[in-house]
Amino acid sequence: MEAVQTMEMLQKQEQVQKRRGISGSTLKIIAVVTMLIDHIGGIILARYIMASGYMEVAMSGDMNVINEWLAENGTLFNWYTIMRYIGRIAFPIYCFLLVEGFLRTHDVKKYAMRLGAFALISEVPFDLALTATPLNFAYQNVFFTLFIGLLTMEMFDRIGKVLSNKIGKILLSCAALVAGAVVAEVVNTDYGAIGVISIMLLYVLRNHKVLQIIGGCVAFLWEFTAPLAFVPIGFYNGKRGLKLKYFFYAFYPLHLLILYLICMVLGISDIPAC
Repeated sequence: MEAVQTMEMLQKQEQVQKRRGISGSTLKIIAVVTMLIDHIGGIILARYIMASGYMEVAMSGDMNVINEWLAENGTLFNWYTIMRYIGRIAFPIYCFLLVEGFLRTHDVKKYAMRLGAFALISEVPFDLALTATPLNFAYQNVFFTLFIGLLTMEMFDRIGKVLSNKIGKILLSCAALVAGAVVAEVVNTDYGAIGVISIMLLYVLRNHKVLQIIGGCVAFLWEFTAPLAFVPIGFYNGKRGLKLKYFFYAFYPLHLLILYLICMVLGISDIPAC
């Protein structure tokens, strides 16, 4: 009888432990919300800043002119800055979840096809939102970065399975990393080479949670508030959470399109945000 009660208590404790922490879907919601805040600033507020003559003032180099502009537009510029800082939290979470998705997926090919498809679907809304043109091949959306990161992880995984020679494995893995980074930079994806390198760092340190968090913080130090993303990541419990996979995929192109349509209603859609 006592043994049964002990087993029941242990099972209850295990269930409580499983419920603790943050699920994958909660991390995605945090990423989506911070990304939305970032894009409201970067798409709508940025257009108002551009319309107020920001580029001309910045290029003038005249501190009197700059101070005068800030006196008139300081509140708008401050809100823009705050929203962009909040938005820096999103990308590290997406990188972390990409690594988790790669490790847990049953079909890497389907995962890659899904990322590639949404990269293509998102490109027109992305270009409209940022450059006010339906197709601008000068800069590609973040799904392309994640897609290249996934392919680079797959190359690492295959190299590890095929080669037994440690030196050869390291050399080929480095070559794969360089290839992924170069492709991202040549295609000019959002975050480019540093995005792919950050993904791979999280992948390489996947079996050491503390080192992964420390490495991630260091990798994203170049973006002032980005390391804050590793606070919720540190509480990740390995659970999937809500089954809203396609919502998170579809949200990216849809919210970009909606923000561009809002710009149209406001009469600022013809002004590039960057």
